[in-house]
Amino acid sequence: MRALQTQEQSARWVRDMFAGVSRHYDLLNHVLSFNADRYWRARTVARVRHILRRPEAAVLDLCCGTGDLLIGLESSAGRILYGVDFCHPMLMAAAAKLERKHLRSVLFEGDALRLPLRDASLDLVTVAFGVRNFADYRGGFQEMRRVLKPGGMAAILEFSQPPNRAFAALYDFYSLNVLPRIGGWISGSRDAYSYLPDSVRKFPSAEELSTLIRECGFRSVTFERMTFGILALHLAIA
Repeated sequence: MRALQTQEQSARWVRDMFAGVSRHYDLLNHVLSFNADRYWRARTVARVRHILRRPEAAVLDLCCGTGDLLIGLESSAGRILYGVDFCHPMLMAAAAKLERKHLRSVLFEGDALRLPLRDASLDLVTVAFGVRNFADYRGGFQEMRRVLKPGGMAAILEFSQPPNRAFAALYDFYSLNVLPRIGGWISGSRDAYSYLPDSVRKFPSAEELSTLIRECGFRSVTFERMTFGILALHLAIA
């Protein structure tokens, strides 16, 4: 019971934190990544396009936030997809963005650890920069596995630790000293942008994450690093 209470408290803090920065979230993503976040999402869309082009494929963008990845996915698929997030203000921002772009994907509010979906109902689940915020990584992967059909794919884009020590030291300096200052100045919440580098340091390496995904029932787990390894895209088959 204590562990469950801790998970609930952690989830509540993360949800409130994202609600507080939702107005400036997109701007800060672009500024703090030097616009590389656009490439990261485009690369993710490209790697799952073979599924998106199947007219019958059911696709969910998990932890969809303000909808940037979902927009790329729907634009590639040319049909209605689904997005879920547990932070209402982020979903409202996503809904406004979809409307401006004349896209029709369906959004709903929900917890990634307890999705209101049937077993084996999806062909593709994507999640960009959401897994680090799970109160239970293993539980999140098991839930993805539950809702995917046999042979379905999970595409997980997440920050990681650069393998090159020199670049890792440079990235650490940026993430610990520069990122919180700029993020705090623009958003008004330095705590939120101190959370980012702290959560990355605590997160499993790309190799460790691959092992965990396999342990949760996935097969054919692969990953590719991007931007000198500051993040990795994992692809896993259910």
